[in-house]
Amino acid sequence: MKYLAITALSAAMLLAGQAGAQDKKTLAIVVKGLDNPFFEQINLGCKKWLSENKDSEYECLYTGPASSSDEAGEVQIVDDLLTRGVAAIAISPSNAPAMANRIREIAPDVPVMTIDADFLEQDRDLRKTYLGTDNYLMGVKMAEEAKKLRADGGTVCLQLGNVAADNINARAQGFRDTIAGEKNVDRLTGQNGWTEIEGCPVFTNDQADLANQQMSDVFTANPDLDAFILIGGWAQFAPQAYTQVTDQVMDRLKSKDLIIIAGDTLPPQTKAFREGRSHVQVGQRPFEMGYRAPDVMIQLINGERVDDPLFTGLDVCTADEPGFCENN
Repeated sequence: MKYLAITALSAAMLLAGQAGAQDKKTLAIVVKGLDNPFFEQINLGCKKWLSENKDSEYECLYTGPASSSDEAGEVQIVDDLLTRGVAAIAISPSNAPAMANRIREIAPDVPVMTIDADFLEQDRDLRKTYLGTDNYLMGVKMAEEAKKLRADGGTVCLQLGNVAADNINARAQGFRDTIAGEKNVDRLTGQNGWTEIEGCPVFTNDQADLANQQMSDVFTANPDLDAFILIGGWAQFAPQAYTQVTDQVMDRLKSKDLIIIAGDTLPPQTKAFREGRSHVQVGQRPFEMGYRAPDVMIQLINGERVDDPLFTGLDVCTADEPGFCENN
């Protein structure tokens, strides 16, 4: 069957016609938004699985709302898919509590797993497993690199995504805890020399244009800022805008008076890293998530034991060890 990346409406139309059209059973992957290039890598992993499993009784269906900021739209897509019938579903919840509430209400009899982003801890009984990044560890890695670059600490601004995104909040917690040297730190207020500036963290709602505007505003209002941490890669997903923003502070970046550490290692991001527009990239493996998800869902359908969680690893790029970012 032809590979599909679909909206809620086309998902409903497709599933409505499946019963009489063919015998394939649907393994659905629902992401936060189709406008985010990070999720396109999950898309490509799903597509590769399809190409390698043409004779399978299952198909991999990739979908999500058009905009990553449409939390309600994502919940509605999941609702539609479960109501109309899928064999299993993997969800990257943008608003974890809202998605969990709806899953609890629907009480589907098909396996539910999370991918890329998890439910809150109190709602994890609703899914069979989580496939994706160890997000707390990702924040730890960012903090470790920040401490190497600025041993005495400094002022810092964290840029986050949606307020209720469990994966992003876990990264921020890992960063703060590691910097502070203690657990469950709500905010850096001088621990080991690190202080979060007023007005931060800033929340992008997964929008690249907003992310770049926020960076520009923070740099303008805080000319002596020591560190800016992109907990996700949003600003770098719009490379032209990100270039313009970092042009404002290139002298400070070159001298490391200002350090930028960013999440993810998509091609525009590794290019920015090579150009000196960030000092560290901590990359996830979204292609692997999309490629592995269908097999995990089939295991769950068959009642097989599946580990929880299933972590997909990280790639850390630094000036001394550019690694993955050197040629990608």
